[in-house]
Amino acid sequence: MAKHNKSEELKEKISILPDTPGCYLYYDAAGTVIYVGKAKNLKRRVSSYFNRTHDSIRTNMLVRNIADMKYIVVPTEEDALNLENSLIKEYKPHYNVLLKDDKSYPWIVVTKEHYPRVFLTRTRLKDGSKYFGPYTNTAVAKAVLNLIRELYPVRTCRHAITPAYIAKGKGRLCLEFHLKNCMGCCTGRIGEAEYGEMIDHVKQILRGDTQELLDYLRGEMERLSMELRFEEAQVIKEKYMLIDRYQSKSVIVSQTLDDIDVFGVDDDTDQVYINYMHVRRGAIVRSITLEYKRRLDETVAQLLDYAIAEVAARFDIKYDEIVVPETPETPVAGATFTIPKRGDKMKLLDVSARNARQNKIDALKMMEKHAPEKRVERTLERMKMDFRLSELPRHIECFDNSNIQGTNPVASCVVFRNAKPAKRDYRHFNIKTVEGPDDFASMKEVLTRRYTRLMEEGEELPQLIVVDGGKGQLSAAVEALDDMGLRGTIAVVGIAKRLEEIYFPGDSVPLYIDKNSESLRIVQQLRDEAHRFGITHHRNRRSKGQIISELDGIKGIGEKTKEALLQRFKSVKRLREASIESISETTGQARARIIYEALHSASPEPRA
Repeated sequence: MAKHNKSEELKEKISILPDTPGCYLYYDAAGTVIYVGKAKNLKRRVSSYFNRTHDSIRTNMLVRNIADMKYIVVPTEEDALNLENSLIKEYKPHYNVLLKDDKSYPWIVVTKEHYPRVFLTRTRLKDGSKYFGPYTNTAVAKAVLNLIRELYPVRTCRHAITPAYIAKGKGRLCLEFHLKNCMGCCTGRIGEAEYGEMIDHVKQILRGDTQELLDYLRGEMERLSMELRFEEAQVIKEKYMLIDRYQSKSVIVSQTLDDIDVFGVDDDTDQVYINYMHVRRGAIVRSITLEYKRRLDETVAQLLDYAIAEVAARFDIKYDEIVVPETPETPVAGATFTIPKRGDKMKLLDVSARNARQNKIDALKMMEKHAPEKRVERTLERMKMDFRLSELPRHIECFDNSNIQGTNPVASCVVFRNAKPAKRDYRHFNIKTVEGPDDFASMKEVLTRRYTRLMEEGEELPQLIVVDGGKGQLSAAVEALDDMGLRGTIAVVGIAKRLEEIYFPGDSVPLYIDKNSESLRIVQQLRDEAHRFGITHHRNRRSKGQIISELDGIKGIGEKTKEALLQRFKSVKRLREASIESISETTGQARARIIYEALHSASPEPRA
C-alpha cells in the first residue's frame, strides 16, 4: 500500500511540473540520488521516462528504481546544463555518464604585486592575479616558464616588495642579481613602469600573442641598429629568435585562425574520449582530453554538452566559435557551432580527434600493462555485442582454403584463446573428398572433420567460428554444422576479403563494423593468420610433391632419403643448385653423386 501511495505521489509531482528549463533529480527508495538530468521543458522531459517502454535496458532499470523526484528551475537551457554538470559532480549518481578525468592541472600565475612574480601553481585563488592555463602536460608548462626566465629576468623571491619596502632600504641584493637572473627590484634598481613593460611581454607569450611580441622586438632591433647600439640590438635579436623558435613549434594549421575552441571525439561504445583545444593564431595554447563512460546510451551530442560545460567551468571560458563534429543538444549563449567539411578548421578538428584517439590508445596500453585481464574482457565484451553472441568468445577458430591454380588443395584452422593466438592448437587439412578447386565443398569437409573429431575426443568446442569468405563459404559452414547437429551451439560468421564485410547465417545484408573497432581488428588478425598458415603449408606440399616427382626415377633413392632432402633443401630448385658435397651431408657421398648427376642430366639447362 505504501508503495502504491509513493507511486501516486510521484505521478502527482510529475503532473504539476512547469514547462520551463531546469534540472531534475531522481531518488531511489533509500533516498539516494541515482540520476540527474537537464531539460528544456521539465514537464515534457520527465514525463517521457514514465509514459513508454524504452529501447535501452539500463533506462528501463533506472525507471523501475525511481521512488521520488525533485527539480530545480533555471532561466535558460544553458543554465540547466551548467547546473546538471555541478549536481553530477556533487552526487555522482549511479546512472549518469561518468567523467573519469577530474584531475587538477597546473597554471602559470602572474601575481598582482608592484613587482609581479611568475611561477607554477595548482591552486587558483581569487586574489586579482592573472592565471594562464591550465597545462595538461606539466613538462610543457615548465618549458614555457623556462623560456620566460631565459628571456626576462623576472624576480623569484617571495618578499613583499613595495615602494615603502624599497624606501626603508630593507632589500639586499642576492645571488640571483649577480647571476643576472633578477634586476634588483628589492633595491629599486628597476622602476615599476619598466618592470611592468617586461611583465606585459610575459603575458603576451602566455596568451599566445607571440606575433605581436615578435613585431615589437623586430622594431626594437631596427631602432637600436639605426642608433648604432649593436650590442643592445644583439640582445633583442637573441630574444626574437627564442620566441620565433617557440612559435614555430606551436603552429599547426594556419596563423589566420584565432580564438577558436575545438572539440574532437573518439567514440568507442561505452568509453568516449573528447579532446578540447583552444587555438589562437593557429597555435594550440590549451588542450585537455576528457574520458566519459556511458551509463544510459548517451549520444555524442549529449556528451558534447557535458564536455563544453565542463571545460567552461574548469577554465572559466566564454566561448565565441566552437568547432565540433556534430551539433550539441544545448545552445551556448554568445557562441556559434561550426561543423567543418574541409579547410583549416577541418584539419583542426582532425588533430583534436587524433588527440582523443591517442588518449584512448594510451589508456588501453596502461590498462593492458597494469591489468591485462581487463583489456581482454573489454575486447571479448565488444565482440560479443558486435557479433550478437550469447556468451563471450573466449575460444575462436578461423578457417581458410588454399589452392593455387587448382593444385594441392589444403585448408588451415587457426585458434585464438582470450583474443590471442594459441599456435599449438593450429591445424592443417589436406582436402581428401573434393575433386578440383571447390572452396565451398572444401570448407564443408574441413569443418565436418574438425568438429566430428573434437566431439569424439571430448574436447571443448569454440564459441565462434570465422570463415574466410562471403556468403558461399558461410553457407557451406552452416550446412556442415547442421549435419553435425551443432547449429545454434556454435556461432559462425563469414568475412569477405575486399570490404571487410561480416556475414551472418540467413542474412543477405552484410554488417560493416567500425574500422577502428577491436572486434574487426581481432577478426582481421584471425583471417590474416589463417591465410599465412595455409599458404605456408600449401607451398610445402607443392615443394614436397615437386622433389618427390623429380627423385622418383632415381635408382637407389628411397622414401626416407626423399623426406630428408625435402627437410634440408625445401625445393627442387635449391637441391639442383647444391653441390655434391652439400648433398652428401644428408645422403652420403655415393648417393649424392647419383642424385647430382640425375638432376643435372634431367635439367634443360647446360651443366656448369
